Amino acid sequence: MSDDERDIDIESDEEEDEMGLDGNQSNVTQFMSQAEKRAHHNALERKRRDHIKESFHSLRDSIPSLQGEKVARSQILKKASEYIQFMRRKNNTHHQDLEDLKRQNSVLDQQVRALEKAKTTGTFASQSSSGLESETVLNSNERRGSGSESSESDLGPGKRKKLKTST
Repeated sequence: MSDDERDIDIESDEEEDEMGLDGNQSNVTQFMSQAEKRAHHNALERKRRDHIKESFHSLRDSIPSLQGEKVARSQILKKASEYIQFMRRKNNTHHQDLEDLKRQNSVLDQQVRALEKAKTTGTFASQSSSGLESETVLNSNERRGSGSESSESDLGPGKRKKLKTST
């Protein structure tokens, strides 16, 4: 739809609003003076601006570095954008950590099942591949600084804690 068609469409809508179903002016428009119409429009515009202002205050208070401070709207938008990017990176890191933990849990579950099976059959065969996987799991935990019961300082420099899977 071109600009001219929109103008015509808008004008016809305005005329329909002013006219009733029978072609006469509606009661509302008939009794409203120009000043009353202007006052009504001003009130609606004030309400719209107040809503925008309140939305900016809410956004500002959602950003930890800006909570309660008086800052320009452009600064609020800039800081909000930075905070969203920071939270996305943080969320991505947590997601990767979660995936690592799921893989580690899967390896440990396999080892538990293998040990339980060996216990029931009475054969404790060497499971070198599972031992290597668990060593890798523990090493990745130590790099992150979580998941191991003793820290690297307890183990000594350059030493890694190993999980034994056979006796």
